[in-house]
Amino acid sequence: MTGDQLRSGQVADAAGVNIQTLRYYERRGLLAEPDRSPGGHRLYSEEAVTALRVIKAAQRLGFTLEEVAELLEAGRHRHGRRLPGLQDRAAAKLAEVDAKIADLTTVRTALAAAVDAGCDDLTVCASSPCCPIPFTNLAEENRHAGPCC
Repeated sequence: MTGDQLRSGQVADAAGVNIQTLRYYERRGLLAEPDRSPGGHRLYSEEAVTALRVIKAAQRLGFTLEEVAELLEAGRHRHGRRLPGLQDRAAAKLAEVDAKIADLTTVRTALAAAVDAGCDDLTVCASSPCCPIPFTNLAEENRHAGPCC
């Protein structure tokens, strides 16, 4: 083994993944098939570590493995040119994140209101006219008028 080639465990450790993830990415075509030592051990270059870090970073940004594979494949064929699809995909992911943030903000507001109102029983709270949880419109029409929750 030469100094610039790494074994599976070394690559996985350097990239912060486990060996099963490394092999899975190989099977999915996200990583190139590595060279083999005379003894049959997989041998990787430092570029494999970089590729793994890129894949994990893209996943943290919300890209699926299928989307990562498409971006990597397009990147392999661009030869120094700017990848036009990345901007569109990043903008679409940004819109998804903004929508999730809006949804989570709505959920947070409802939960904070439930905590502030002292809600302790979901069924009782849902049947109260002053219940802050948004599903109260689904509660039965015969709501009692009593203290909140």
